Amino acid sequence: MRILLAEDDRKLGNLIAHMLKKERYAVDWTMNGMEAYERLGAELYDLLILDWMMPGKDGISVCRDLRQEGYQGAILLLTARDSVDDRVCGLDAGADDYLVKPFDFAELFARIRSLLRRRQLPLAEEVIPIRDLLLNCNQRSVQRNGEDIQLTPREFQLLELLARNRGHIVPRDTILDRVWGYDAEVSSNTLDAFVRLLRKKIDRPGESTLIRNVRGIGYKLEV
Repeated sequence: MRILLAEDDRKLGNLIAHMLKKERYAVDWTMNGMEAYERLGAELYDLLILDWMMPGKDGISVCRDLRQEGYQGAILLLTARDSVDDRVCGLDAGADDYLVKPFDFAELFARIRSLLRRRQLPLAEEVIPIRDLLLNCNQRSVQRNGEDIQLTPREFQLLELLARNRGHIVPRDTILDRVWGYDAEVSSNTLDAFVRLLRKKIDRPGESTLIRNVRGIGYKLEV
């Protein structure tokens, strides 16, 4: 299960992300409401954990705008605001649940499990075509010219990130953060090695590579 955490308190955000990873959730963490909003437009998450007060775009605005645009993912709102009016405001904005700070992690995990159970409905296949390469994001499978390509989970995550941003340069720091995590001790050399392995699997002999290195910036998936 993939979770996007939007929490601008560095100490609390780091703790929540750490505890969620211990529960074996895949977690991306941002400290900015606008960045959370933009990520949800580009990537697929099972749950958004959203702080009310954040820079860039506050949590209520993010929640309301997502729902107005038809976003169907689960949203859990975190806030120190505990009045009945605040709870009503959060739920009316489109949050599925509301948890008041400070909270016990056992309750957070229970609410996450409850939300994910409610959202475990069949998903329509989401397929991203790149030339004759087909990336099925729900089945986590890849085909090129009708032939299956076996990728490791991390290779798939890297390819999916590039595919969702196809035609655009994805900076190295963004790739390292999204694929390995903000706190992972991974170098650019490791990223380069993964790209080389991925190219060997998805490229065809005699043809130009699908993944282009933009020197000093990052990588771009050609369309």
